[in-house]
Amino acid sequence: MIHLTDSALDAVRNAIAKAPEPVQGLRLKVESGGCAGNKYLMGLVRAAEEDDEVVERDGVKVFLEHDSLPLLYGTTIDFVVAIEGAGFTFDNPNASHACSCGKSFG
Repeated sequence: MIHLTDSALDAVRNAIAKAPEPVQGLRLKVESGGCAGNKYLMGLVRAAEEDDEVVERDGVKVFLEHDSLPLLYGTTIDFVVAIEGAGFTFDNPNASHACSCGKSFG
């Protein structure tokens, strides 16, 4: 379904450990918007929503919104630290184009 690199897995683990309230994992979905047509939305959540697909790797759970599954299938999520800053990147085989910031795609 999706793949988290070791770096992304560590970043999610760290975020969960530092969360002010208990959370179960990371929720990922796609919404219309952004400069390329669709944008990624992610955030820590207490639990999956009813229709979410759950992907688990090494004890870290990622909840994928049901309606976003076709747009996320095969995506690799990485966490990169660079001079410009740090953040998640998405290698999405379903994207025909992406914006320069890498947070939206079409």
